[in-house]
Amino acid sequence: MLRWESGRVIAHRRGWPGVASLQVEVTGADGAPETLRALAYTELVGTPQVGETVDLNTNALRRGLGTGGDAIVVSRRDDSPDAAEIAGHMMKLRYTPMQTMVDALDDPASPHYARISHARDVEGMPVVVADLHSSLAPIVAGIRAEAPSARIVYVMTDGAALPAAYSRTLAALRERGLVTASVTAGQAFGGDLEAVTVHSALLGARHVLEADVAVVIQGPGNLGTGTGWGFSGVQAGDVLNAAGVLGGAPIGALRVSEADERARHRGLSHHSATAYGRMTLVPARFPVLAPRRAGDWVFHAQVTAQVEQLIIEQAARRGLVHELVEVPDDGLLAALQALPVRLSTMGRGLEEDPASFVYGALAGRAAASLIV
Repeated sequence: MLRWESGRVIAHRRGWPGVASLQVEVTGADGAPETLRALAYTELVGTPQVGETVDLNTNALRRGLGTGGDAIVVSRRDDSPDAAEIAGHMMKLRYTPMQTMVDALDDPASPHYARISHARDVEGMPVVVADLHSSLAPIVAGIRAEAPSARIVYVMTDGAALPAAYSRTLAALRERGLVTASVTAGQAFGGDLEAVTVHSALLGARHVLEADVAVVIQGPGNLGTGTGWGFSGVQAGDVLNAAGVLGGAPIGALRVSEADERARHRGLSHHSATAYGRMTLVPARFPVLAPRRAGDWVFHAQVTAQVEQLIIEQAARRGLVHELVEVPDDGLLAALQALPVRLSTMGRGLEEDPASFVYGALAGRAAASLIV
């Protein structure tokens, strides 16, 4: 069920491309005025002005959720924007009250349709896959550390947040030119290009946007349940399969943590073990830290052993040969610190849990070495 509330816009907060951030005054449960922070996706509802009455979805906000814990503007009582005319007929958020028409690159009306129709593969393009959106910036840092001029295209899947505009990380990386462009696949929307599937998104990244590397991750808001298969990042295995089927070089960025209090996520996360060790149907590369003499090597040696047992050997029992790739981390910490975004995963930053970010950067560096 949806929780609806209505209120009046009283101020604008600092937004970012695709998102208007607002302060909205509503009537609280006790009948007194209450001020909420609300987000308006401008692609869907335009930019509400101060004094307007807006209808809000407050499900996540009232439940006290972290990611997604904002009120969302669903409609404007006083002024609704005119819909922009587009040539295509592809619908995203299909059969919901907010379904929106997009110009998808694989739509027959698209100027890219002929190119996508004739494209058969991605020509060996490295495709880095991760299950958490917080891996995006570290992967980009790793690529840039090795290949500063690489054209990096982010493909956002529909496992978590659906509007690409929700990601302030993506907005900052795009603004600084660290990510060249984005493609939103499936029900996700708002990228520089829209695609019906991850497969056509990868073809578009390579043949329309001329990507050297594609990074494929769900948006913010991974959904997990604590069960073996009940997490939205499980689709990372499917994405590796798509990359392999299309003739790419699939690379799995490992979810690793030194600080997570949950045993199932400490060291190598069970999410990576499941998506990569049990779901993949194509050979892929899995970057780990190259051996070194430093005092913290014990932890990384344990991670490597977990990867060998839970991913490499698990896949081998199904007749699949994965590759463990040892990657040095020289300069990667500095590259992570230089990023124009705040690094955070599960509420922890770079200082609290460096491994969570370093392994993304290792995957990026491994991908950069395969650019052709």
